[in-house]
Amino acid sequence: MGNQLEVSVDLTNQKVQFTGVGRANPAIIIDCLPPLGDGQGYTPLELLLISLASCSGTTVLTLLRKMRKNISGLQVNAKGIRREQPPTSFQKITLEFVISSEDVQSSEVEKTIKLTEETYCPVWTMLKNNVEVIPEFRIVTQ
Repeated sequence: MGNQLEVSVDLTNQKVQFTGVGRANPAIIIDCLPPLGDGQGYTPLELLLISLASCSGTTVLTLLRKMRKNISGLQVNAKGIRREQPPTSFQKITLEFVISSEDVQSSEVEKTIKLTEETYCPVWTMLKNNVEVIPEFRIVTQ
């Protein structure tokens, strides 16, 4: 993949709606909530939460699979609490990992989440000195 990533956003209406693309992937719509925007796309902070959830989820899943655990499903729910005053960035993010597995143990999940936070997830690494990130998990057995 290299050291450099490139994306582009283009204004698509008379408010603040943008279309964003990276590589040859389908475009996504980015928009703010009314009255600034029309609310017809993801907000930039929603995209940040999606990035954190998918990056950390990918890492946790990869590490559990390396442990030869059978993972039949993984959902990562991210919830961000914003500051009251500008800049209204996140002050706290909760990440909930819901892992469907018959053979994974809590201690193994705790270990993978710790490694994800400290070593392997670049999005978490960029956020953790600026935002309190609280990981939680549940193991679901069928």
